[in-house]
Amino acid sequence: MKETELRRLLAANLLCAGSIVLTALVPALFLDGFSVLGTHLTWLCVCSVCVSVLNVTLCLILKPSPSSKRSSLSNKISRFLKCCIYFFMSCILFHAIIVLYGAPLIESVTETFLFAVLLSTFTTLQCLCLLGPNIQAWIRVFSRNG
Repeated sequence: MKETELRRLLAANLLCAGSIVLTALVPALFLDGFSVLGTHLTWLCVCSVCVSVLNVTLCLILKPSPSSKRSSLSNKISRFLKCCIYFFMSCILFHAIIVLYGAPLIESVTETFLFAVLLSTFTTLQCLCLLGPNIQAWIRVFSRNG
């Protein structure tokens, strides 16, 4: 990788880390009685939204992947819908994995699903921003011999 790309990647990761720290501090200014432990559902939502907005904004600004030759509006809409479906599928998959590792299924389904959304935000959303909904690219990146 070029040195400029490494600097951009470092800056993007530092911004993501900074957004996580800010999600623990800033909501306390706007919400009465906010604490990460006391209102953890609110914090999970705020953290997921902040990291998602930051990832998508950085993706649009830095443009890490070259634009495809087909740039029609219908292609962009179908690509966006595929990305949304992949993100939702990853949330469901993470939710199932968390439940298999012992999280209560019925008693705290909201907490478990929001935690799955947070995990998907940190993992799948960044990959969707970089690779898009191209299954072949995902296989090449994540396979052992790719």
